[in-house]
Amino acid sequence: MADSTEEIHKAIKRIKLIGWVLAVFTVITVGLSYVELPTHTMNIVVGMIVAAFKAALVALIFMHLNHESPLIYKILAFTTAFALALFVLFVFSASDPLVFDSFYESNK
Repeated sequence: MADSTEEIHKAIKRIKLIGWVLAVFTVITVGLSYVELPTHTMNIVVGMIVAAFKAALVALIFMHLNHESPLIYKILAFTTAFALALFVLFVFSASDPLVFDSFYESNK
């Protein structure tokens, strides 16, 4: 925590700067929704990268995670790896749907 008025003013300036950065990246996110990249997957990946950057800023600055113990970072890393694994499983399931042609042909 800040102990002097100078530190408080410095923290307020940093919070305002991060607020402006988040506002700019929100405008970038909206602008990217109108841009057609070569594939729909690329649109999603770029959007997720921007969203992850904004979420990291919010977590580090506004939730004060940049001053936490190393255990918090380990838990955050595990959570991120788990979420990425779920995204990968979702992509695999979407690219290989369960369709059994032999099942439908035998019941005709």
